[in-house]
Amino acid sequence: MTEQAKPQDAVRKQILQDPNQVLEDHDIMRALISADEVARGKNVVDLRTIALERLEGRLDRLEDTHRHVIAAAYDNLASTNQIHRATLAILEPHSFAEFLDLLKGELGKILNVASARLVLESPAATPEMEDQLQKEFGSGVCFCAPGAVTEYITRGRSATVRPVTLRAIHDADPILFGDASDKVTSEALLRLDLGKGNLPAMLVLGSSYTDQFTPQKGADLLVFFASAFERVLRRWLN
Repeated sequence: MTEQAKPQDAVRKQILQDPNQVLEDHDIMRALISADEVARGKNVVDLRTIALERLEGRLDRLEDTHRHVIAAAYDNLASTNQIHRATLAILEPHSFAEFLDLLKGELGKILNVASARLVLESPAATPEMEDQLQKEFGSGVCFCAPGAVTEYITRGRSATVRPVTLRAIHDADPILFGDASDKVTSEALLRLDLGKGNLPAMLVLGSSYTDQFTPQKGADLLVFFASAFERVLRRWLN
């Protein structure tokens, strides 16, 4: 009898020394509550148990919300750092040629997108002039007829053109996304105001992740980047 009591005495002693260890263990507490319910029988209702279960449910939901808030905060911090790096990158070139080189691929890598391309409206954007313009400005720039920027952003509807439009897409246009068109499933359209006397332009970012650019996501950082980009572009075009 003495030998059989020893393990129980050890457990009892451990609980008395550190009761918090038991209280903080959800599995042990559930087992104790279940044992208590069996001992009381089915006809006895313990309001404390019900209250504890509800509190436990609320705690689980609170912890889940806490994890989501922390994840969102880290994601926002990463996005902010990304936009800061991209902004510094477009300020760095000392010539328009260097700026065009940045658009060919490095800008897209910094922004973690499959494609980043500048779209400029021009009366000279004709099939006959396409090869010459491509050769002069490089693969990071494409040209379109006047009015095409607004047409593409609004999809031909009568709607207010916002500074930044985020949306999922199917069958991405090869003219806008180049070789990455078969990968792009969402896009960010940054409308650029190039000042009085100049036609509008657009920076098109294409992502291979459908949820990277969605209307539900905040666009404040991209609005800031668009403002910086259009100011840099005005300087070079002037």
